[in-house]
Amino acid sequence: MPELAPVGPVVIVVSLPEQLAYVYRNGVRIGVSTVSTGKPGHETPTGVFTILQKQREHYSNLYDNAPMPFMQRLTWDGVALHAGRIPGYPASHGCVRLPYAFSEKLFATTSHGMTVVIASEASHAPEVASPGWFAPVDPATGAPRTPIEDADASGDVWMPERAPEGPLTIVLSTRDGTLVVLRNGVEIGRAAVQVVDEPMHGTHAYVLLEGPGEGPNAVLPDHPSLRWLAIPVPDAGTPPEGDLHQALATGRIRVADAFAHRVYEALRPGATVVVTDESIQRAPPSGALTLLRADGTAVAPATPSPAPTQPPLE
Repeated sequence: MPELAPVGPVVIVVSLPEQLAYVYRNGVRIGVSTVSTGKPGHETPTGVFTILQKQREHYSNLYDNAPMPFMQRLTWDGVALHAGRIPGYPASHGCVRLPYAFSEKLFATTSHGMTVVIASEASHAPEVASPGWFAPVDPATGAPRTPIEDADASGDVWMPERAPEGPLTIVLSTRDGTLVVLRNGVEIGRAAVQVVDEPMHGTHAYVLLEGPGEGPNAVLPDHPSLRWLAIPVPDAGTPPEGDLHQALATGRIRVADAFAHRVYEALRPGATVVVTDESIQRAPPSGALTLLRADGTAVAPATPSPAPTQPPLE
């Protein structure tokens, strides 16, 4: 869902225990995909890598000229991201295979020199090896994030000096009653919000437009209103017109005035707001991803197919 953060620094985290690749832009997860990494004897290396080379059409120099569409090289000795067969378990010769359609979209999103972190439970902390909604590493260096601290008397945190400039993304979880503010991929603020009943279902995104809006400001009545445009999000459903505005205006979502004022002053055209009924708290690491339906019930994990006696060549 690249619409959640249209601009900002991009970083990829590949979780070996989960066999998943996470894509973050401006600190927010915009994509996740199943992968197939190195089989026993050809394990995918862990660590921090950069994209050294990109080729839409590439053929392996090591394994019978095997096709490697949308190749993004991570090492000069043969490790790369590319489209390939995803059997549900590690089966490559060290590369990170991706589904074809996802690899094509990812290829269009990345750039040379961009950071890719490949993590296991042994090589990285749990929050990196099993990441969540927010990027667990710095997009420039791949180093683990420093947790934001120093809450004020209300329990809110506001540290704009951590990222003085850059695109702004706000994520509000009605499940957790938590609002997180990120700028240039760095968390600069966090606050508790009051949520009454179930004000919204699914995940919805909005972008701030130029110029003043119409009517009163739903959050800060003494401030001019702003113009927000709903962004189409795949599988988000169709919320009632003005649903977020109505939730704020009627008090079903309540943000403390002091924190709302800080956010208001930081807003610039192009800023995005994401409202979701998913939890944005990092789940305890378990080596597997738990998928939740919109009603909060868990989706039963698929049972991996048995490994073939002769896995396909890379």
